[in-house]
Amino acid sequence: MAEPYYITTAISYPNGRPHIGHAYEAIAADVIARHRKAEGFDVRFQTGTDEHGLKMAQKARELGTTPADLATEMSGYFKDMCDALNIDYDVFIRTTEPRHHAATQELWRRMEASGDLYLDRYEGWYSVRDEAYYDESELVAGEGGEKLSPQGTPVEWTVEESWFFRLSRYQEPLLELYRTSEFIRPESRHNEVMRFVEGGLRDLSVSRTSFDWGVPVPGSDGHVMYVWVDALTNYLTGLGFPEEGGDVAKWWPADLHLIGKDIVRFHTVYWPAFLMSAGLPLPKQVFGHGFLLNRGQKESKSLGNVTDPLALAEQFGVDTLRYFLLREVAFGQDGSYSPEAIVTRANAELANSFGNLAQRTLSMIFKNMGGELRAGHELTDADVALGDAVALGVAGLRRAFLDLDFSDGLEVWMRAVFACNQYVDEQAPWTLRKTDPARMEAVLMTLLRCVRSLAIAVRPVVPQAIDTLLDQMGVAPDARDYGASSDSTWLDGLVQKGFRIAQPVGVFPRLDLPEVSEAVNA
Repeated sequence: MAEPYYITTAISYPNGRPHIGHAYEAIAADVIARHRKAEGFDVRFQTGTDEHGLKMAQKARELGTTPADLATEMSGYFKDMCDALNIDYDVFIRTTEPRHHAATQELWRRMEASGDLYLDRYEGWYSVRDEAYYDESELVAGEGGEKLSPQGTPVEWTVEESWFFRLSRYQEPLLELYRTSEFIRPESRHNEVMRFVEGGLRDLSVSRTSFDWGVPVPGSDGHVMYVWVDALTNYLTGLGFPEEGGDVAKWWPADLHLIGKDIVRFHTVYWPAFLMSAGLPLPKQVFGHGFLLNRGQKESKSLGNVTDPLALAEQFGVDTLRYFLLREVAFGQDGSYSPEAIVTRANAELANSFGNLAQRTLSMIFKNMGGELRAGHELTDADVALGDAVALGVAGLRRAFLDLDFSDGLEVWMRAVFACNQYVDEQAPWTLRKTDPARMEAVLMTLLRCVRSLAIAVRPVVPQAIDTLLDQMGVAPDARDYGASSDSTWLDGLVQKGFRIAQPVGVFPRLDLPEVSEAVNA
């Protein structure tokens, strides 16, 4: 029986349309999910939208609509983004669903039963944009001397009756969690959170009375839950919590929460404390990825450089965008992108290297062998060495992807691609066609085996293009995972069936830089 693997993205706050950061996280999570499936795991992938809170209420009022209507409209845009970017999620959760209200209220009741909730008066600084409370010591001065959050967002002094969560009770249990596990990755995020918690935790205000767009606090009229209590519970809602057994028993605790670095505190301090209070197992790992910068600059509407990810995908291709984002940026760190960088990377590696290798191999089989596949050739040392190089590259990619090190994994994979192209140049099958046709066949079949292995390895990143390529090669849809890639009998099976390579179609066309010289901005 396959081992279960449960991965989630952060649920997106839909007070605006999706931006490139949302696309980056969704693509990375999708690649992780597809990779784990190819490794033989039984994968469950959840994403969705976080639709409550003061920001949504204010945005709806500004637009002259209701929060519910705004949430429905905006949630649709995030679903559209996932569909357009080939994000193969299993569940898309919305926090306005009745099942989510039920799950969140049950979590609240369990925290209350643990004695961790009490009613008091909140006075302090609150950032509407961050949906977060800040201590005076955390604030920074703006250019005009105004108080700002550590993220540079406006804060306002808030006074209201509130339920509080005894977060201070969990300081030592949290520190013990961080010291004894890889709960937080990468290491830089781990160190930041450790320092924050070591500095002391104050009890957390977890309800509001100044607005009503949220999950009602059970048994406390006029109070709605702090949006982060509500939002974080989504990871349980999608499993059917509070029902016991079934999906909850199979999938919880989550293997990985993939999130942006700006919300690490909520996921690594508040969330595990809530779960400890409720007597529930903790997720195994939280990974805080970095930001994407537009030509080295953070995107903002004032600079006019906010990127529409769907426009990027339409201009460059979905698979090209997916490949670039994981290849270009060291996962966990900030990274930069531009149309020029996308074109340069895609042409050098996808079009000129792997795409050209696949196209040349299939074209020579089609032209010189009538598309017919043959087996049983005697292999030379050069053939064996190439097979070993490709196997090493595939194994390196698999190991790196298991560690979420996508850029290095694709680098190792590219070295295997380069080895194949060097082999083509050295063996010169176009010359062998006249001087030694049997040797030409051996070379082309060696290349065909290598292209198949390399294609299956990179399929989680560029699934659409690779499936098109594997279709042309006669590789069955159920023989495209890593277990199948090590099967040496597949070629014999195609030969026995009389399969022939048809006129091949390239799957990674070159991109023309002059046509994409301008940034794609919303």
